[in-house]
Amino acid sequence: MKKIKEWFKTQQVQYILFAMAGLFLGWLFFSPSSTTPQVNDEHHSHDSIAEHPHGHDLQQDENGVWTCSMHPQIKQDKPGKCPICGMDLIPLRKSGNDHENVDPSAIQLSEEAIALANVQTSRVSKENPVKEVRLYGKIAPDERSLQSQTAHVGGRIESLAVDFTGETVRTGQTLATLYSPDLFTAQQELLEAIKMQQPALIKAAREKLQLWKMTDAQITAIQQSGTTSPTVEIKSNTSGIVMSKRVSQGDYVSQGAVLFDVANLSKVWAMFDAYETDLPFLSKGDPVSFTMQAFPGKVFKGRIAFIDPIVNPTSRTSRVRVEVANPGMELKPEMYATAIVDAPLKGYKDQIIVPQTAVLWTGKRSIVYVKQPDMSTPTFQMREVELGPSLGNAYVILKGLSNGEEIVTNGVFSIDASAQLEGKTSMMNNDGNTAHPTQSEHAMFGVKGACDMCKQRIEDAAKSVKGVTSASWDKEAQMIHLQFNPEQTSADAIAKAIAKAGHDNDKYKQTTVFTTSSRLAASTVNRRVKRKQKGLQFILYPFPVCASKIILFLSIIRLC
Repeated sequence: MKKIKEWFKTQQVQYILFAMAGLFLGWLFFSPSSTTPQVNDEHHSHDSIAEHPHGHDLQQDENGVWTCSMHPQIKQDKPGKCPICGMDLIPLRKSGNDHENVDPSAIQLSEEAIALANVQTSRVSKENPVKEVRLYGKIAPDERSLQSQTAHVGGRIESLAVDFTGETVRTGQTLATLYSPDLFTAQQELLEAIKMQQPALIKAAREKLQLWKMTDAQITAIQQSGTTSPTVEIKSNTSGIVMSKRVSQGDYVSQGAVLFDVANLSKVWAMFDAYETDLPFLSKGDPVSFTMQAFPGKVFKGRIAFIDPIVNPTSRTSRVRVEVANPGMELKPEMYATAIVDAPLKGYKDQIIVPQTAVLWTGKRSIVYVKQPDMSTPTFQMREVELGPSLGNAYVILKGLSNGEEIVTNGVFSIDASAQLEGKTSMMNNDGNTAHPTQSEHAMFGVKGACDMCKQRIEDAAKSVKGVTSASWDKEAQMIHLQFNPEQTSADAIAKAIAKAGHDNDKYKQTTVFTTSSRLAASTVNRRVKRKQKGLQFILYPFPVCASKIILFLSIIRLC
Protein backbone atom coordinates (compact mmCIF):
# COMPACT_ATOMS: atom_id res chain seq x y z
CA MET A 1 0.00 0.00 0.00
CA LYS A 2 2.87 2.34 0.85
CA LYS A 3 4.45 1.57 -2.52
CA ILE A 4 1.26 2.49 -4.30
CA LYS A 5 1.07 5.79 -2.41
CA GLU A 6 4.66 6.57 -3.18
CA TRP A 7 4.06 5.68 -6.83
CA PHE A 8 1.15 8.16 -7.02
CA LYS A 9 3.34 10.82 -5.40
CA THR A 10 5.84 10.67 -8.24
CA GLN A 11 5.69 13.55 -10.73
CA GLN A 12 5.47 11.26 -13.76
CA VAL A 13 2.28 9.61 -12.55
CA GLN A 14 0.79 12.95 -11.59
CA TYR A 15 1.53 14.33 -15.09
CA ILE A 16 -0.23 11.31 -16.61
CA LEU A 17 -3.28 11.76 -14.39
CA PHE A 18 -3.49 15.49 -15.19
CA ALA A 19 -3.28 14.68 -18.88
CA MET A 20 -6.11 12.15 -18.65
CA ALA A 21 -8.26 14.65 -16.70
CA GLY A 22 -7.63 17.28 -19.37
CA LEU A 23 -8.68 14.86 -22.09
CA PHE A 24 -11.90 14.01 -20.27
CA LEU A 25 -12.82 17.62 -19.60
CA GLY A 26 -12.08 18.59 -23.19
CA TRP A 27 -14.37 15.85 -24.50
CA LEU A 28 -17.09 16.72 -21.99
CA PHE A 29 -17.29 20.47 -22.68
CA PHE A 30 -16.17 20.84 -26.27
CA SER A 31 -17.54 17.81 -28.09
CA PRO A 32 -19.83 18.58 -31.15
CA SER A 33 -23.51 18.98 -30.13
CA SER A 34 -26.21 16.93 -31.78
CA THR A 35 -28.66 19.82 -31.61
CA THR A 36 -29.13 22.21 -34.48
CA PRO A 37 -28.79 25.98 -34.05
CA GLN A 38 -31.69 27.92 -32.71
CA VAL A 39 -31.91 30.09 -35.75
CA ASN A 40 -32.29 27.02 -37.92
CA ASP A 41 -34.99 25.69 -35.63
CA GLU A 42 -36.92 28.90 -35.88
CA HIS A 43 -36.59 28.89 -39.62
CA HIS A 44 -37.68 25.27 -39.81
CA SER A 45 -40.68 25.87 -37.59
CA HIS A 46 -41.60 28.90 -39.65
CA ASP A 47 -41.49 26.85 -42.81
CA SER A 48 -43.58 24.19 -41.12
CA ILE A 49 -46.21 26.74 -40.26
CA ALA A 50 -46.18 27.99 -43.79
CA GLU A 51 -46.64 24.50 -45.13
CA HIS A 52 -49.52 23.69 -42.75
CA PRO A 53 -51.58 26.83 -42.09
CA HIS A 54 -54.32 26.68 -39.55
CA GLY A 55 -57.85 27.57 -40.59
CA HIS A 56 -61.49 26.94 -40.20
CA ASP A 57 -61.35 23.94 -42.49
CA LEU A 58 -58.82 22.06 -40.34
CA GLN A 59 -59.56 18.36 -40.60
CA GLN A 60 -58.50 16.08 -37.74
CA ASP A 61 -59.78 13.71 -35.12
CA GLU A 62 -62.67 15.20 -33.21
CA ASN A 63 -61.08 14.05 -29.97
CA GLY A 64 -58.31 16.60 -30.53
CA VAL A 65 -60.54 19.60 -31.37
CA TRP A 66 -61.16 22.30 -28.75
CA THR A 67 -64.03 24.75 -28.94
CA CYS A 68 -65.72 27.54 -26.97
CA SER A 69 -68.98 26.86 -25.16
CA MET A 70 -70.25 30.35 -26.02
CA HIS A 71 -68.89 30.49 -29.58
CA PRO A 72 -69.03 26.99 -31.11
CA GLN A 73 -67.60 28.26 -34.40
CA ILE A 74 -64.19 28.53 -32.72
CA LYS A 75 -62.18 25.35 -33.26
CA GLN A 76 -58.56 24.78 -32.33
CA ASP A 77 -56.31 21.77 -32.16
CA LYS A 78 -55.08 22.52 -28.63
CA PRO A 79 -56.41 24.03 -25.39
CA GLY A 80 -56.37 27.80 -24.95
CA LYS A 81 -58.55 30.87 -24.69
CA CYS A 82 -61.43 31.84 -26.92
CA PRO A 83 -60.28 34.75 -29.14
CA ILE A 84 -63.75 36.34 -28.91
CA CYS A 85 -64.76 36.12 -25.23
CA GLY A 86 -61.57 34.87 -23.56
CA MET A 87 -63.19 31.77 -21.97
CA ASP A 88 -61.24 28.54 -21.60
CA LEU A 89 -61.73 26.20 -24.53
CA ILE A 90 -63.29 22.79 -23.91
CA PRO A 91 -63.03 19.53 -25.89
CA LEU A 92 -65.52 19.26 -28.74
CA ARG A 93 -68.15 16.68 -27.96
CA LYS A 94 -69.67 14.40 -30.53
CA SER A 95 -72.79 12.28 -30.54
CA GLY A 96 -72.01 8.77 -29.48
CA ASN A 97 -74.04 6.87 -32.08
CA ASP A 98 -73.65 7.35 -35.82
CA HIS A 99 -76.94 5.95 -37.05
CA GLU A 100 -77.36 5.97 -40.76
CA ASN A 101 -80.82 7.56 -40.60
CA VAL A 102 -79.92 10.28 -38.12
CA ASP A 103 -80.15 13.85 -39.39
CA PRO A 104 -76.77 15.61 -39.21
CA SER A 105 -78.29 18.44 -37.19
CA ALA A 106 -79.94 16.08 -34.66
CA ILE A 107 -78.47 15.51 -31.21
CA GLN A 108 -78.11 12.09 -29.59
CA LEU A 109 -77.79 11.51 -25.87
CA SER A 110 -77.06 8.40 -23.90
CA GLU A 111 -79.47 7.05 -21.34
CA GLU A 112 -77.11 8.20 -18.58
CA ALA A 113 -77.01 11.74 -19.94
CA ILE A 114 -80.82 11.85 -20.21
CA ALA A 115 -81.20 10.67 -16.63
CA LEU A 116 -78.63 13.18 -15.42
CA ALA A 117 -80.36 16.08 -17.21
CA ASN A 118 -83.82 14.85 -16.09
CA VAL A 119 -85.13 14.93 -19.65
CA GLN A 120 -88.90 14.33 -19.88
CA THR A 121 -91.08 14.09 -22.96
CA SER A 122 -94.81 14.13 -23.78
CA ARG A 123 -97.00 13.80 -26.85
CA VAL A 124 -98.85 16.83 -28.14
CA SER A 125 -102.51 16.81 -29.07
CA LYS A 126 -105.13 19.26 -30.34
CA GLU A 127 -107.58 20.81 -27.90
CA ASN A 128 -109.55 23.98 -27.29
CA PRO A 129 -107.21 26.43 -25.56
CA VAL A 130 -108.26 28.00 -22.30
CA LYS A 131 -106.16 30.91 -21.12
CA GLU A 132 -105.36 31.06 -17.45
CA VAL A 133 -105.40 34.70 -16.40
CA ARG A 134 -103.85 35.38 -12.99
CA LEU A 135 -105.06 38.47 -11.12
CA TYR A 136 -103.90 40.11 -7.91
CA GLY A 137 -105.94 42.36 -5.66
CA LYS A 138 -107.49 42.84 -2.25
CA ILE A 139 -110.82 42.88 -0.42
CA ALA A 140 -112.78 46.13 -0.22
CA PRO A 141 -116.15 47.10 1.32
CA ASP A 142 -119.19 47.22 -0.89
CA GLU A 143 -119.40 50.89 -1.79
CA ARG A 144 -123.17 50.66 -1.98
CA SER A 145 -123.37 49.78 1.73
CA LEU A 146 -121.19 52.65 2.96
CA GLN A 147 -122.99 55.22 5.18
CA SER A 148 -121.67 58.49 6.56
CA GLN A 149 -123.15 59.61 9.87
CA THR A 150 -123.32 63.42 9.84
CA ALA A 151 -124.30 66.20 12.25
CA HIS A 152 -127.54 67.71 10.98
CA VAL A 153 -127.15 70.70 13.25
CA GLY A 154 -124.06 72.55 14.41
CA GLY A 155 -122.86 72.27 18.03
CA ARG A 156 -120.46 70.60 20.48
CA ILE A 157 -119.99 66.86 20.99
CA GLU A 158 -121.04 66.27 24.57
CA SER A 159 -120.47 62.49 24.59
CA LEU A 160 -119.67 59.60 22.24
CA ALA A 161 -121.42 56.24 22.50
CA VAL A 162 -119.06 54.81 19.85
CA ASP A 163 -115.51 55.90 20.49
CA PHE A 164 -113.29 53.51 18.41
CA THR A 165 -112.95 52.26 14.85
CA GLY A 166 -114.16 48.74 14.08
CA GLU A 167 -117.06 48.73 16.55
CA THR A 168 -120.26 47.08 15.38
CA VAL A 169 -123.37 49.28 15.37
CA ARG A 170 -127.06 48.67 14.67
CA THR A 171 -129.73 50.76 13.01
CA GLY A 172 -131.18 53.36 15.47
CA GLN A 173 -128.32 52.99 17.95
CA THR A 174 -127.18 56.25 19.60
CA LEU A 175 -123.75 57.21 18.30
CA ALA A 176 -123.18 60.57 20.00
CA THR A 177 -124.87 63.35 22.01
CA LEU A 178 -124.65 66.87 20.58
CA TYR A 179 -125.10 70.21 22.41
CA SER A 180 -126.64 72.72 20.02
CA PRO A 181 -127.82 76.30 20.88
CA ASP A 182 -129.58 76.46 17.50
CA LEU A 183 -131.60 73.38 18.39
CA PHE A 184 -132.53 74.93 21.74
CA THR A 185 -133.77 78.07 19.97
CA ALA A 186 -135.89 76.03 17.55
CA GLN A 187 -137.56 74.24 20.44
CA GLN A 188 -138.40 77.59 22.07
CA GLU A 189 -139.97 78.75 18.82
CA LEU A 190 -142.20 75.66 18.81
CA LEU A 191 -143.42 76.33 22.33
CA GLU A 192 -144.13 80.01 21.55
CA ALA A 193 -146.13 79.03 18.47
CA ILE A 194 -148.18 76.67 20.61
CA LYS A 195 -148.90 79.44 23.12
CA MET A 196 -149.96 81.77 20.30
CA GLN A 197 -152.28 79.10 18.86
CA GLN A 198 -150.86 79.61 15.42
CA PRO A 199 -151.15 76.35 13.49
CA ALA A 200 -148.98 77.59 10.62
CA LEU A 201 -146.17 78.56 12.98
CA ILE A 202 -146.48 75.28 14.86
CA LYS A 203 -146.20 73.33 11.60
CA ALA A 204 -143.16 75.33 10.47
CA ALA A 205 -141.42 74.84 13.83
CA ARG A 206 -142.04 71.08 13.74
CA GLU A 207 -140.69 70.78 10.18
CA LYS A 208 -137.59 72.66 11.19
CA LEU A 209 -136.92 70.19 14.02
CA GLN A 210 -137.63 67.24 11.72
CA LEU A 211 -135.04 68.55 9.26
CA TRP A 212 -132.53 68.40 12.13
CA LYS A 213 -133.36 64.68 12.53
CA MET A 214 -135.52 64.90 15.58
CA THR A 215 -138.12 62.16 15.63
CA ASP A 216 -141.87 62.84 15.88
CA ALA A 217 -141.88 61.23 19.31
CA GLN A 218 -139.21 63.66 20.53
CA ILE A 219 -141.11 66.63 19.12
CA THR A 220 -144.42 65.50 20.64
CA ALA A 221 -142.70 65.04 24.01
CA ILE A 222 -141.52 68.66 23.89
CA GLN A 223 -145.05 69.84 23.10
CA GLN A 224 -146.59 67.88 25.92
CA SER A 225 -144.00 68.65 28.53
CA GLY A 226 -143.40 72.24 27.57
CA THR A 227 -139.71 71.82 28.33
CA THR A 228 -136.76 72.18 25.99
CA SER A 229 -133.33 70.55 25.90
CA PRO A 230 -130.16 71.91 24.21
CA THR A 231 -128.86 68.38 23.50
CA VAL A 232 -129.80 65.93 20.79
CA GLU A 233 -128.85 62.28 20.21
CA ILE A 234 -127.37 61.25 16.82
CA LYS A 235 -128.76 57.87 15.74
CA SER A 236 -127.18 55.34 13.30
CA ASN A 237 -128.84 55.10 9.93
CA THR A 238 -127.54 51.53 9.16
CA SER A 239 -126.08 48.42 10.71
CA GLY A 240 -122.42 47.60 10.12
CA ILE A 241 -118.86 48.26 11.17
CA VAL A 242 -117.45 51.67 12.01
CA MET A 243 -114.78 52.12 9.35
CA SER A 244 -113.57 55.51 10.53
CA LYS A 245 -114.17 57.86 13.48
CA ARG A 246 -113.66 61.53 12.62
CA VAL A 247 -114.59 63.38 15.86
CA SER A 248 -113.72 63.32 19.52
CA GLN A 249 -115.60 64.34 22.60
CA GLY A 250 -115.67 68.12 22.97
CA ASP A 251 -115.20 68.90 19.30
CA TYR A 252 -117.27 71.63 17.71
CA VAL A 253 -118.86 70.53 14.46
CA SER A 254 -120.79 72.41 11.82
CA GLN A 255 -123.99 71.36 10.17
CA GLY A 256 -123.32 68.47 7.72
CA ALA A 257 -119.96 67.47 9.22
CA VAL A 258 -119.16 63.71 8.98
CA LEU A 259 -118.84 62.05 12.36
CA PHE A 260 -118.56 58.32 11.47
CA ASP A 261 -118.27 56.07 8.39
CA VAL A 262 -120.21 52.83 8.70
CA ALA A 263 -120.05 49.89 6.26
CA ASN A 264 -122.10 46.72 6.03
CA LEU A 265 -119.60 43.83 5.46
CA SER A 266 -122.15 41.08 4.89
CA LYS A 267 -121.24 41.46 1.21
CA VAL A 268 -117.79 42.61 0.06
CA TRP A 269 -115.93 43.30 -3.17
CA ALA A 270 -112.79 41.58 -4.36
CA MET A 271 -111.01 44.23 -6.41
CA PHE A 272 -108.34 42.91 -8.81
CA ASP A 273 -105.92 44.64 -11.19
CA ALA A 274 -105.92 43.26 -14.73
CA TYR A 275 -103.21 44.23 -17.20
CA GLU A 276 -104.37 45.67 -20.47
CA THR A 277 -102.97 42.63 -22.32
CA ASP A 278 -105.32 40.38 -20.32
CA LEU A 279 -108.45 42.50 -20.72
CA PRO A 280 -109.47 41.00 -24.10
CA PHE A 281 -109.80 37.60 -22.43
CA LEU A 282 -112.02 38.80 -19.55
CA SER A 283 -115.77 39.26 -19.74
CA LYS A 284 -118.54 40.18 -17.35
CA GLY A 285 -120.00 37.05 -15.76
CA ASP A 286 -116.83 34.88 -16.04
CA PRO A 287 -116.37 32.61 -13.01
CA VAL A 288 -113.46 33.52 -10.76
CA SER A 289 -111.69 31.41 -8.14
CA PHE A 290 -109.44 33.18 -5.68
CA THR A 291 -107.44 32.33 -2.60
CA MET A 292 -106.42 34.33 0.44
CA GLN A 293 -103.13 34.37 2.27
CA ALA A 294 -105.11 34.37 5.51
CA PHE A 295 -106.90 31.11 4.60
CA PRO A 296 -104.40 28.73 2.98
CA GLY A 297 -106.04 25.97 0.98
CA LYS A 298 -109.50 27.57 0.99
CA VAL A 299 -110.93 28.64 -2.35
CA PHE A 300 -113.52 31.40 -2.69
CA LYS A 301 -115.67 31.67 -5.78
CA GLY A 302 -117.50 34.48 -7.49
CA ARG A 303 -118.21 36.07 -10.86
CA ILE A 304 -116.93 39.18 -12.55
CA ALA A 305 -119.53 41.87 -11.90
CA PHE A 306 -117.78 44.86 -13.40
CA ILE A 307 -114.69 45.73 -15.49
CA ASP A 308 -113.49 49.31 -15.26
CA PRO A 309 -113.56 50.82 -18.77
CA ILE A 310 -110.67 53.18 -17.89
CA VAL A 311 -107.05 51.98 -17.74
CA ASN A 312 -104.78 53.45 -15.11
CA PRO A 313 -102.14 55.45 -17.01
CA THR A 314 -99.44 54.68 -14.43
CA SER A 315 -99.88 50.97 -13.75
CA ARG A 316 -101.48 50.13 -17.15
CA THR A 317 -104.13 48.09 -15.35
CA SER A 318 -107.90 48.14 -15.11
CA ARG A 319 -109.98 47.30 -12.04
CA VAL A 320 -111.99 44.08 -12.09
CA ARG A 321 -114.71 43.67 -9.45
CA VAL A 322 -115.97 40.40 -8.04
CA GLU A 323 -118.91 40.47 -5.59
CA VAL A 324 -118.63 37.93 -2.79
CA ALA A 325 -121.06 37.09 0.02
CA ASN A 326 -119.48 37.33 3.47
CA PRO A 327 -121.97 36.00 6.03
CA GLY A 328 -119.33 34.84 8.50
CA MET A 329 -117.33 38.06 8.27
CA GLU A 330 -114.22 36.06 7.29
CA LEU A 331 -113.25 38.42 4.50
CA LYS A 332 -112.01 41.70 5.85
CA PRO A 333 -111.13 44.83 3.93
CA GLU A 334 -107.49 45.16 2.73
CA MET A 335 -106.86 41.38 2.72
CA TYR A 336 -104.73 40.29 -0.24
CA ALA A 337 -106.24 37.91 -2.79
CA THR A 338 -104.96 35.98 -5.81
CA ALA A 339 -107.46 35.01 -8.48
CA ILE A 340 -107.38 32.71 -11.51
CA VAL A 341 -109.78 33.13 -14.41
CA ASP A 342 -110.13 30.33 -16.96
CA ALA A 343 -111.03 32.20 -20.13
CA PRO A 344 -111.71 30.19 -23.32
CA LEU A 345 -109.96 31.70 -26.33
CA LYS A 346 -112.44 32.66 -28.96
CA GLY A 347 -111.17 32.01 -32.48
CA TYR A 348 -108.65 29.34 -31.40
CA LYS A 349 -110.14 25.88 -31.63
CA ASP A 350 -108.44 22.52 -32.15
CA GLN A 351 -104.95 23.92 -31.66
CA ILE A 352 -101.78 22.18 -30.44
CA ILE A 353 -100.87 23.24 -26.92
CA VAL A 354 -97.44 22.66 -25.36
CA PRO A 355 -96.18 23.38 -21.83
CA GLN A 356 -94.26 26.58 -21.31
CA THR A 357 -91.20 24.59 -20.22
CA ALA A 358 -90.93 22.97 -23.66
CA VAL A 359 -90.27 26.24 -25.51
CA LEU A 360 -86.96 28.09 -25.77
CA TRP A 361 -87.63 31.68 -26.76
CA THR A 362 -84.86 33.99 -28.00
CA GLY A 363 -87.01 37.01 -28.82
CA LYS A 364 -86.97 36.34 -32.57
CA ARG A 365 -87.21 32.56 -32.67
CA SER A 366 -89.10 29.98 -30.66
CA ILE A 367 -87.84 26.42 -30.75
CA VAL A 368 -88.76 23.02 -29.33
CA TYR A 369 -86.97 19.68 -29.43
CA VAL A 370 -88.84 16.79 -31.03
CA LYS A 371 -87.88 13.22 -30.14
CA GLN A 372 -87.27 11.14 -33.26
CA PRO A 373 -89.24 7.88 -33.34
CA ASP A 374 -87.79 4.40 -33.92
CA MET A 375 -84.26 5.25 -32.74
CA SER A 376 -82.22 2.89 -30.61
CA THR A 377 -80.39 5.85 -29.13
CA PRO A 378 -82.55 8.79 -27.96
CA THR A 379 -82.36 11.36 -30.74
CA PHE A 380 -83.74 14.90 -30.64
CA GLN A 381 -84.31 17.30 -33.51
CA MET A 382 -84.62 21.05 -33.09
CA ARG A 383 -87.80 22.50 -34.55
CA GLU A 384 -88.74 26.16 -34.99
CA VAL A 385 -92.38 26.90 -34.11
CA GLU A 386 -94.73 29.86 -34.34
CA LEU A 387 -96.30 30.74 -31.00
CA GLY A 388 -99.87 31.86 -30.50
CA PRO A 389 -101.36 33.39 -27.34
CA SER A 390 -99.83 32.49 -24.02
CA LEU A 391 -102.07 30.42 -21.73
CA GLY A 392 -100.14 31.20 -18.55
CA ASN A 393 -98.28 27.89 -18.17
CA ALA A 394 -98.63 26.83 -21.81
CA TYR A 395 -98.45 28.14 -25.38
CA VAL A 396 -100.67 27.75 -28.42
CA ILE A 397 -98.63 26.46 -31.37
CA LEU A 398 -99.79 27.85 -34.69
CA LYS A 399 -97.10 26.28 -36.92
CA GLY A 400 -94.24 23.83 -36.58
CA LEU A 401 -95.74 20.77 -34.85
CA SER A 402 -98.07 17.99 -35.83
CA ASN A 403 -100.60 16.13 -33.76
CA GLY A 404 -99.08 13.13 -31.95
CA GLU A 405 -95.41 14.21 -32.05
CA GLU A 406 -93.34 13.69 -28.92
CA ILE A 407 -91.54 16.75 -27.61
CA VAL A 408 -89.19 17.46 -24.72
CA THR A 409 -91.00 19.16 -21.83
CA ASN A 410 -88.18 19.15 -19.26
CA GLY A 411 -84.42 19.41 -19.73
CA VAL A 412 -84.70 21.31 -23.00
CA PHE A 413 -81.85 23.66 -22.13
CA SER A 414 -79.50 20.74 -21.43
CA ILE A 415 -80.19 19.26 -24.87
CA ASP A 416 -79.67 22.64 -26.51
CA ALA A 417 -76.39 23.08 -24.64
CA SER A 418 -75.20 19.72 -25.96
CA ALA A 419 -76.08 20.82 -29.49
CA GLN A 420 -74.10 24.03 -29.04
CA LEU A 421 -71.05 22.13 -27.80
CA GLU A 422 -71.21 19.88 -30.84
CA GLY A 423 -71.44 22.85 -33.18
CA LYS A 424 -74.91 21.95 -34.41
CA THR A 425 -77.99 24.04 -34.96
CA SER A 426 -79.20 25.34 -31.61
CA MET A 427 -81.04 28.15 -29.93
CA MET A 428 -78.05 30.52 -30.10
CA ASN A 429 -76.61 29.10 -33.32
CA ASN A 430 -79.26 29.53 -35.93
CA ASP A 431 -77.44 27.90 -38.83
CA GLY A 432 -74.99 25.60 -37.06
CA ASN A 433 -71.38 24.99 -38.00
CA THR A 434 -71.94 22.02 -40.24
CA ALA A 435 -75.11 22.94 -42.03
CA HIS A 436 -74.31 26.52 -43.13
CA PRO A 437 -70.73 27.53 -42.47
CA THR A 438 -70.91 30.42 -44.88
CA GLN A 439 -72.35 32.97 -42.56
CA SER A 440 -69.44 33.17 -40.12
CA GLU A 441 -66.04 31.56 -40.31
CA HIS A 442 -63.03 31.40 -38.01
CA ALA A 443 -59.43 31.14 -39.16
CA MET A 444 -55.99 31.48 -37.66
CA PHE A 445 -52.46 31.57 -39.04
CA GLY A 446 -48.99 32.68 -38.01
CA VAL A 447 -48.05 36.37 -38.19
CA LYS A 448 -44.62 37.71 -37.24
CA GLY A 449 -44.40 40.61 -34.78
CA ALA A 450 -42.42 41.79 -31.78
CA CYS A 451 -44.22 44.52 -29.79
CA ASP A 452 -47.54 46.08 -28.85
CA MET A 453 -47.32 48.47 -31.78
CA CYS A 454 -47.07 45.45 -34.04
CA LYS A 455 -50.19 44.02 -32.43
CA GLN A 456 -52.14 47.20 -33.12
CA ARG A 457 -50.87 47.41 -36.70
CA ILE A 458 -51.64 43.74 -37.43
CA GLU A 459 -55.17 43.88 -36.01
CA ASP A 460 -55.95 47.19 -37.75
CA ALA A 461 -54.77 45.77 -41.07
CA ALA A 462 -56.99 42.70 -40.65
CA LYS A 463 -60.04 44.73 -39.62
CA SER A 464 -59.59 47.05 -42.57
CA VAL A 465 -60.69 44.19 -44.84
CA LYS A 466 -64.43 44.24 -45.52
CA GLY A 467 -66.19 41.30 -43.89
CA VAL A 468 -63.84 40.90 -40.91
CA THR A 469 -65.79 41.07 -37.66
CA SER A 470 -62.98 40.47 -35.17
CA ALA A 471 -59.19 40.08 -35.16
CA SER A 472 -56.95 39.18 -32.24
CA TRP A 473 -53.16 38.67 -32.48
CA ASP A 474 -51.33 36.62 -29.84
CA LYS A 475 -47.82 37.99 -29.34
CA GLU A 476 -46.41 34.90 -27.64
CA ALA A 477 -47.91 32.35 -30.01
CA GLN A 478 -47.31 34.61 -33.05
CA MET A 479 -50.82 33.68 -34.23
CA ILE A 480 -53.80 35.75 -35.30
CA HIS A 481 -57.40 34.67 -34.74
CA LEU A 482 -59.97 35.93 -37.24
CA GLN A 483 -63.74 35.92 -37.47
CA PHE A 484 -65.07 36.90 -40.87
CA ASN A 485 -67.86 36.47 -43.40
CA PRO A 486 -66.56 34.18 -46.15
CA GLU A 487 -69.08 35.61 -48.60
CA GLN A 488 -67.26 38.95 -48.43
CA THR A 489 -63.61 37.99 -47.92
CA SER A 490 -61.22 35.11 -47.25
CA ALA A 491 -58.29 34.26 -45.03
CA ASP A 492 -55.99 34.63 -48.00
CA ALA A 493 -57.11 38.21 -48.63
CA ILE A 494 -56.70 39.09 -44.96
CA ALA A 495 -53.20 37.61 -44.91
CA LYS A 496 -52.30 39.69 -47.99
CA ALA A 497 -53.50 42.87 -46.25
CA ILE A 498 -51.38 42.05 -43.19
CA ALA A 499 -48.34 41.48 -45.42
CA LYS A 500 -48.88 44.88 -47.05
CA ALA A 501 -48.86 46.43 -43.56
CA GLY A 502 -45.32 45.10 -43.14
CA HIS A 503 -45.74 41.82 -41.28
CA ASP A 504 -44.80 38.43 -42.64
CA ASN A 505 -47.29 35.61 -42.16
CA ASP A 506 -47.76 31.99 -43.11
CA LYS A 507 -49.40 32.88 -46.41
CA TYR A 508 -47.58 36.02 -47.65
CA LYS A 509 -44.44 37.99 -47.01
CA GLN A 510 -44.24 41.75 -47.32
CA THR A 511 -43.74 41.38 -51.12
CA THR A 512 -42.93 38.47 -53.38
CA VAL A 513 -39.45 39.86 -54.08
CA PHE A 514 -38.88 40.50 -50.45
CA THR A 515 -40.04 36.98 -49.70
CA THR A 516 -37.32 35.49 -51.96
CA SER A 517 -34.60 37.81 -50.73
CA SER A 518 -35.57 37.29 -47.13
CA ARG A 519 -35.25 33.53 -47.55
CA LEU A 520 -31.85 33.89 -49.19
CA ALA A 521 -30.74 36.29 -46.52
CA ALA A 522 -31.98 33.98 -43.81
CA SER A 523 -30.17 31.01 -45.34
CA THR A 524 -26.98 33.08 -45.71
CA VAL A 525 -27.17 34.16 -42.08
CA ASN A 526 -27.75 30.58 -41.03
CA ARG A 527 -24.69 29.39 -43.02
CA ARG A 528 -22.52 32.13 -41.52
CA VAL A 529 -23.69 31.31 -38.03
CA LYS A 530 -22.99 27.64 -38.65
CA ARG A 531 -19.49 28.40 -39.96
CA LYS A 532 -18.71 30.57 -36.99
CA GLN A 533 -19.98 27.94 -34.60
CA LYS A 534 -17.97 25.19 -36.40
CA GLY A 535 -14.86 27.34 -36.42
CA LEU A 536 -15.23 28.00 -32.75
CA GLN A 537 -15.69 24.32 -32.14
CA PHE A 538 -12.62 23.61 -34.29
CA ILE A 539 -10.55 26.01 -32.26
CA LEU A 540 -11.83 25.07 -28.84
CA TYR A 541 -12.27 21.36 -29.20
CA PRO A 542 -8.60 20.36 -29.92
CA PHE A 543 -7.23 22.76 -27.29
CA PRO A 544 -7.46 20.40 -24.28
CA VAL A 545 -6.19 17.53 -26.46
CA CYS A 546 -3.11 19.47 -27.52
CA ALA A 547 -2.53 20.66 -24.00
CA SER A 548 -2.70 17.14 -22.65
CA LYS A 549 -0.28 15.92 -25.35
CA ILE A 550 2.21 18.66 -24.50
CA ILE A 551 2.01 17.83 -20.82
CA LEU A 552 2.50 14.14 -21.56
CA PHE A 553 5.50 14.92 -23.79
CA LEU A 554 7.15 17.06 -21.14
CA SER A 555 6.59 14.40 -18.49
CA ILE A 556 8.26 11.76 -20.70
CA ILE A 557 11.24 14.03 -21.30
CA ARG A 558 11.55 14.63 -17.57
CA LEU A 559 11.54 10.88 -16.92
CA CYS A 560 14.26 10.36 -19.41
